[in-house]
Amino acid sequence: MTGLRVDIVDIDTLDAAAWTAWRAMLAADPALNSPYFQPGFAQIAGRISPRAAVAVFSRGGETVGFFPHQRRGGAMQPLAAPMNDYHGIIAFPGQAPTLEEAAQALGATRLNVTAWVGETALGEARRTVQVELGEDGYDRWYAERRTTHGKFFKDKERARRSMEAELGPLRVERNLRDPALLNWLIDLKRDQYRRTGRHDIFACGWTADLLHALLRVEGGGFGASMAGLWAGERLTAVEYSLHAGDQYHFWFPGYEPSLARCSPGILLSMDTMRLAAGRGYRTFDFGFEGEHYKKYFCNGAHTVREAMVLRPGLGATMSQAAVGALNLAGGDRGDRLRASVRRRWAAIEACETTSGARLHGAVQAAGAALSKVRQPATRPVTA
Repeated sequence: MTGLRVDIVDIDTLDAAAWTAWRAMLAADPALNSPYFQPGFAQIAGRISPRAAVAVFSRGGETVGFFPHQRRGGAMQPLAAPMNDYHGIIAFPGQAPTLEEAAQALGATRLNVTAWVGETALGEARRTVQVELGEDGYDRWYAERRTTHGKFFKDKERARRSMEAELGPLRVERNLRDPALLNWLIDLKRDQYRRTGRHDIFACGWTADLLHALLRVEGGGFGASMAGLWAGERLTAVEYSLHAGDQYHFWFPGYEPSLARCSPGILLSMDTMRLAAGRGYRTFDFGFEGEHYKKYFCNGAHTVREAMVLRPGLGATMSQAAVGALNLAGGDRGDRLRASVRRRWAAIEACETTSGARLHGAVQAAGAALSKVRQPATRPVTA
């Protein structure tokens, strides 16, 4: 894209004309129909995420795109990473710089994206999955899913009856914004990260502050809220979500581990969809595919890209050489290690704002990834 200029400014310095252009771009491109692209998300995250800014791309004096982001050392990431489930350049269709052009113009040592919305040949494709209710609503969706995946949904109906018999009547409430309830959910997630060896994204502090701040948003067609499932007097599950227009994005789910046999998290998602559909929501986004239950729920999908764009030079060369050496050791270990470490490192680098904390997290991530790839591959037994 010739004549491309970029200006890096604080998000709060954008004027009314810029926000009007931003909203017009969202309205013109269905691919940007997610709460993560909304001005409200950028404004709040821009005040809380350390070293946040927005890149304003222009050509011939006319603004052609916006990219909200954050810096960690010489690296650049989408704003609110690692919690931003969709990101890209807000622009009119056909006018956005490519990921490659954006990375070159921004001049970062490294640009790391995990769910890039936009055309690029870099990185690898990943799928996110959705429930698309359409105009027929929740009841029609559930009838179709129950017919197609009868065993799964019958199991959940039995789980509902079992939990009611054990603990008392089930009650679901949505549109909750109680800070104490959010703290309960964050504590659950932190315990989960400890048990599974994942990086604790809430240890840094600013990520929890962001969730609390988003809950305080009122009006404007964008916001965050929680839904909770009680069995008798016992809180069993909470899910934190973002929503805008007719889009509802399930973001942070948590449930009481001792009740896993009753699937309280899945029951909560189902009841949340039923209640939210009555308020006009039509798309329920479950993020990246992977968890087994999503294949039974979801009837829609989007493709995004995960990529790391390195400035040409020694760092990029050494990265490729290290991967090649691991591959020579056997199989595709280099590629497997790179993908595992890259995802762990992306979360660590985004959360932690000091070099010491990033180094500590990187050592742990590399050790965990090496342990994983050293496990012997399962080979088929010949008859």
